Amino acid sequence: MSEKWWYLLISFICFALLVACNDSESSGEDTEEESNETSSSDVEVNKEGYPIVDEEITLSLMAPGTGLAEWEDMPTLTEYSEKTNIQFEYDTPPLSDFQTKLNLAFASGDIADIIFGAGTANLTPGMEVDYGQQGILLPLEDLIDEYAPNFKALMEENPEIKKSITTTDGHIYALPAINQHPTAAWPAGPMWYNGTWLDALGVEEVPKTTEELYDLLVRFKTEDPNGNGKADEIPLIDVQMNSTRRWLLAAFGMKEWGIEEVNGDVRYAPMTDNYKEYLTYMNKLYEEELLDPETFSQADEQKKAKGQENRLGLFPDWFSFFTTGETEDEAMNNPMFHPLTSDVSPEIVLPGNPGISRGAFAITHNNEHPEASMRWIDYLYSQEGRDYFDQGPEGYLWEEGEDGQREFLEVPEEYDSSEDYRGTLTPAYGITAPMLVDLVEDAPRSDFDLFIEEETQEKVDPYAETAFPLVYLTDEEQDTINTIEVDLESYVEQMEAKFITGVEPLSNWDEYIQTIENMNIKKYIQIHQVAYDRWADS
Repeated sequence: MSEKWWYLLISFICFALLVACNDSESSGEDTEEESNETSSSDVEVNKEGYPIVDEEITLSLMAPGTGLAEWEDMPTLTEYSEKTNIQFEYDTPPLSDFQTKLNLAFASGDIADIIFGAGTANLTPGMEVDYGQQGILLPLEDLIDEYAPNFKALMEENPEIKKSITTTDGHIYALPAINQHPTAAWPAGPMWYNGTWLDALGVEEVPKTTEELYDLLVRFKTEDPNGNGKADEIPLIDVQMNSTRRWLLAAFGMKEWGIEEVNGDVRYAPMTDNYKEYLTYMNKLYEEELLDPETFSQADEQKKAKGQENRLGLFPDWFSFFTTGETEDEAMNNPMFHPLTSDVSPEIVLPGNPGISRGAFAITHNNEHPEASMRWIDYLYSQEGRDYFDQGPEGYLWEEGEDGQREFLEVPEEYDSSEDYRGTLTPAYGITAPMLVDLVEDAPRSDFDLFIEEETQEKVDPYAETAFPLVYLTDEEQDTINTIEVDLESYVEQMEAKFITGVEPLSNWDEYIQTIENMNIKKYIQIHQVAYDRWADS
């Protein structure tokens, strides 16, 4: 029996070896075939000039769509495809569905070659790190060095760009939108004074301190600046404080309604004495009806309706005529809010937008042509490329005039505005397009454009500072933040409204602070301090 089993064992081993050899040979053939397939799909990329590739290639691209036009029909993309020899298959779910569709694509593995215009709300910093470390998103730093001279030059010009897009593992997994427009430093839509009211009251200079602002708001309320004989003036208005908050926090020395950095130290602004002074001031405005009593209950449409009735003295909006309904020429009489100082903040403090919007462009592991993809996108980070993607090719929105300046063409009747029409010509509309955002070269600028730039240069640019840099967190850090942040932010938001309206007296400040401390705020601040130090040292 033992001899019989011995022979069976020997036979089994021989059979196994034979199968292994056959599998190895088969595997070797497959590997060789795959290698040949890979090499046949490798297309030489021209580092300069066009086309980018001599042999036409097709890539898949996923992006949020605005619904104004199909991307394959956009002249900007079709002409650029002809120029580059790179064609695309587009997957552009609506903006409202994009995050869900993107998550499903990641989960299934059926992810497009390129993710375009997602923005940090959809392709979050955490997703960049997670999918990058899984190998689903490709690291881009070597591709940038070789195939993106325009983007590389921007990083060298502004080192904060590289620091802000380099993750905790030292890789770059997504390119940003970079804003260098004259309004780039705006932390949010500005606040505007009603110029006709200032004229009626003989006010020649806008307030520069919190006391001066208070005095002017009182005059708005009591001196009938709209001249209708009614006490219907609303000195200051907002919706949930979402637009004015940044500007008024700054008056008391804070750059952010949350985590901010001050001389290298991280703090949580809503638990500082500065914040208590802000609440005290806003409560005073509310109690005296200098702040609209409906601030915490109205919608933006109600705010605009009051503006069009000439009832507002100081109000937020991107441009003042969005609220007042005036023409651009009339709106040039509405001066921009000037940053304020106060007893607790004698020097001007103002939050500034870093001008970097992450998550705008990523290349996935399914992409067989990452080099060509990088050269394709790099054009958008040049002045010529961003002009092209911003306004489309000549003959649609604009044409070159005799003096070399662009002249805008009449918008087709079926479109309500030039912006609606522009959204059918180019994908750089309504999404975080990966590009350099700046003024279009040789494009005409209206008197209103020049007014906005002048106001910004006087009242924003000299003071704007980033409240807290764009950092990346480790998985462990992010998990801890997530367990703290939702309840913390909800509580602070609720209490702001209660303190301002007087529902909660400021005598309960110590109880408010204790509640925040019980939410593990020390750990929350510590994590951000570590992340800041890591960013600063990179």
